[in-house]
Amino acid sequence: MTAGGAIDATGTAACPSSFAGGVPRIVFDTNVLVSLYVFDDSRYAALRQALEQGRLRAVTNEACLAEFARVLAYAQFGVAPDLQARALEDYARHALLSAAPVGDAVLPRCKDPDDQKFLELARDAGAAWLVTSDKALLALARRRRLAHLFRVVTPDAALALLQDAASPAAGARAARSVASASA
Repeated sequence: MTAGGAIDATGTAACPSSFAGGVPRIVFDTNVLVSLYVFDDSRYAALRQALEQGRLRAVTNEACLAEFARVLAYAQFGVAPDLQARALEDYARHALLSAAPVGDAVLPRCKDPDDQKFLELARDAGAAWLVTSDKALLALARRRRLAHLFRVVTPDAALALLQDAASPAAGARAARSVASASA
């Protein structure tokens, strides 16, 4: 989504934070992927389940997959090579591989240059959320410098958004949100 998207009730470009438009595209950064696929962090099991059930659509690219593969091989994690391959394969099976960049919106520079690729991927893939626990990325969210493009959220916030979308009132809220964005 570019900055020319719909305008919400606050007068800012609306980012795709709801499920009103169908299955949201999301970007997971590497630390979240490690929690989901290496440590099987039970706090975030619902995120992985939503991804595997098609209620969320992960997007990735070659650079992000390469970083995940590299991190899986870190000695401190002690993950056997066959389990590394399985984690990478399990994630890749449920992720859409994004092609060349298509976004034209200018992004802020992340304090950690290694994290810039996640911002670029979220922009280029039209993601609704960038799910991260990274402090440098979350700092950008607090400054609202990306609000017109996508939301930068913690795994807990992503779970809350997912849970909110599943609630009976979510449909009515999404309809009101779309109506106010169209007005």
